[in-house]
Amino acid sequence: MRLSTPAPVGLAAAAALLLPAPPAHADPGSDRNDFPITTRVHGGPDTYVAGGGFGTWYLDLTNTTARTRTDIHPVVVLVDDHRALEPAQPHLEFYDGERAHPVRFEKTDADELVGAFDDGFPGFTVAAGKTLTVRVRLALTADTAPNAVTVNAAVVQRHDDDGDWVGQSNDYRFGIESEPGRVQDPGTGTGDASLPFADELARTGLGSLTGIALAATAVLLVTGGAILLTRRRR
Repeated sequence: MRLSTPAPVGLAAAAALLLPAPPAHADPGSDRNDFPITTRVHGGPDTYVAGGGFGTWYLDLTNTTARTRTDIHPVVVLVDDHRALEPAQPHLEFYDGERAHPVRFEKTDADELVGAFDDGFPGFTVAAGKTLTVRVRLALTADTAPNAVTVNAAVVQRHDDDGDWVGQSNDYRFGIESEPGRVQDPGTGTGDASLPFADELARTGLGSLTGIALAATAVLLVTGGAILLTRRRR
């Protein structure tokens, strides 16, 4: 897994754990918007009902470079407050035109769920300077307990069994309720912070994801995405 674009301090530190050397043009003062693919999650519901229907949201992939980007694969990470979600409980699908593709989740050692947009799908193509909007839908099985979840997406441009990390999205936060009329407040989870290094997050807040928390997110996204994409290809 290569990091081919400038990255902020947290991301560069995480990448250094995985890469032999940082790119020559890396700038520690840059932010996530310097990735070649600007990535935005939007439009999703605030609450899902366990055992209910699908909720639809969208993933914007904007190519900020002067060349077409091919073989683009988002990698979605679900982090629930109670660390109780199991891989079979979220049913996630993404659309390539009118065709729906399932996303299979795997659980990490830190109890996050990671799922790559790669069921044999060759990847998205995003033309230079253009935005591709990917439709995504999510449902939870009836045995899913009330909870609160944060979704984040990394974007990988694959090259055979390797790839470049080319984008990272904002957070999408939602609650899970067990029955209609009983809404789980996304801000009242009682478990640990939804990413590693809970003490740091308690000081910085979930939305900022700066410093060490951002580094932790980067490690999860890069390693999880690289492992899943390589495993699926093989």
